[in-house]
Amino acid sequence: MNAGKALVGLLVFPGLLYALPAAWLMLWIERKARARMQGRIGPPFYQPFFDFVKLMAKRIVPLPVFDAVLTAGLPILAGSALLVALGLLPVLSDSGGFAGDMILLVALLEVPSLAAVLAGFASRSIFGQIGSAREAVLSIVSSVPFLTAAVALAISARSLRIVEIATRPAPAVRWPAVLAFILCLPLKLRINPFSLVNAEQEIYSGPLTEFGGPRLALWELVHGLEWVALTGWTACLALPLRSRRPALDIALMIAGSILLVVLLAVAAAGTARLNVKRAGRFYWSWGLGLSLLALALAAVP
Repeated sequence: MNAGKALVGLLVFPGLLYALPAAWLMLWIERKARARMQGRIGPPFYQPFFDFVKLMAKRIVPLPVFDAVLTAGLPILAGSALLVALGLLPVLSDSGGFAGDMILLVALLEVPSLAAVLAGFASRSIFGQIGSAREAVLSIVSSVPFLTAAVALAISARSLRIVEIATRPAPAVRWPAVLAFILCLPLKLRINPFSLVNAEQEIYSGPLTEFGGPRLALWELVHGLEWVALTGWTACLALPLRSRRPALDIALMIAGSILLVVLLAVAAAGTARLNVKRAGRFYWSWGLGLSLLALALAAVP
């Protein structure tokens, strides 16, 4: 990947200029779909953006210097990691990439979870610490099938380049891996039935309980960017064939991402929250089972 393509991918598409409005749009779609499933009207489409602006305009609560730097730096770190991950997505046929960029992408997608764990403990709130402990446990639970599925795709493609993994026609390996990724999305996005990290009835907002104003606005934006990055990555894998028409490739990726948002929102509205033990059992059974199946199929000559 040359510097020009990398810069366009990071700043234009699928990076910054696409990711910001897409983040607010996906947050609205998720809220609207859940509202309709529950017989409510739901918010207008501009509500997530207005919420962000309102929080950014609030007064910042004074903190000690170290705490202020930490609480402001963690969401910036998480958001930056997600933007770089988006810039690596192989949306177009000439995305390029570089050897080993798959490893970088998987690592970047784990940064927001690690930042959330640190944020909860940095808040010095019992609710934040409980939420961080849950985030750490569930992050490990979901990361095992997520990483196993990624390894299966890499073995099948005999490459660690994302564009080769995404475009290689290997349906026998690809679909179990994609299904494993989809199963991991509710936990990584902290929605039902795996919303233990921010269970309002138990621990308020979990790691973000003590956050407010601009700091909370940044975390809400990070959550929207998680929707964009994770659904975009899954959509790129589920649509392995790339045309030579950029507009069609972009439209398919966006349509696939929005479809995933709607499906996840409907599933969240129709399910109840599971406890840690049941969530772990589900992922060790179904998520890991699918990813191990993909790995076994990839190992067959």
